[in-house]
Amino acid sequence: MTALGFLRPGHCAEDDYHRIEQLLAGDIRVELVPDRDGPPAGREDAGWPARSVEELRLAGAEAVVWASTSGSFRRGRDAARAQVRALARAAGMPASATSFGFVNAARELGVRSVAVAAPYPEDVTAAFTEFLRQAGLRVAAAHSAGAAGPAEVAAWGEKELIALVRAADAPEAGALLVPDTALHTVSRLAALERLLGKPVLTANQVSVWEALRLADRRVNASGLGELFTREPLVQV
Repeated sequence: MTALGFLRPGHCAEDDYHRIEQLLAGDIRVELVPDRDGPPAGREDAGWPARSVEELRLAGAEAVVWASTSGSFRRGRDAARAQVRALARAAGMPASATSFGFVNAARELGVRSVAVAAPYPEDVTAAFTEFLRQAGLRVAAAHSAGAAGPAEVAAWGEKELIALVRAADAPEAGALLVPDTALHTVSRLAALERLLGKPVLTANQVSVWEALRLADRRVNASGLGELFTREPLVQV
């Protein structure tokens, strides 16, 4: 049994993780721990996230991901790296964050150009696209839905999700990225990929994939999109 740990900024879309656990249908266990405070602004450590990771250690987690896209990219790549270092030290295990999961997943798929379908306001979407560009990805198109916050995004259904991805897609993009861990996407991944004819990477999906990568697990699950049918995983 491999246990994967996730620090979450709230409870929105937690059922996505339970659905992924079911679709993996094996010896993978998902452990979710809320961490509403998040990393301290402008500091690498200052005690974060010692209070939260103890529960993950007791659960036997082999890797941990800070499962907040905007919480990991908004202050830039250097700050995101500092978050991951602090998390790894506190947890005593390999660590990463959702934003890095998007970058690593795109590399796994061999994708260099992406489109971004973001529920965020425009300034937050711009920060995410800059994060991707600094990682060497070309952002062919980006669309901001301007949602007011996680509660609004968590209430979106299929209609809103399809409208979001259609507004963002571009022919030259090799994959479409849908950030925001508050958005329910897992049950619709296969349908979205059929609709667009390309891989779709979403926040909760890549968070779990990133944790599996850190734990050196290779899991094939076609219900989780093209990302989960590629082997071997890229080690970066």
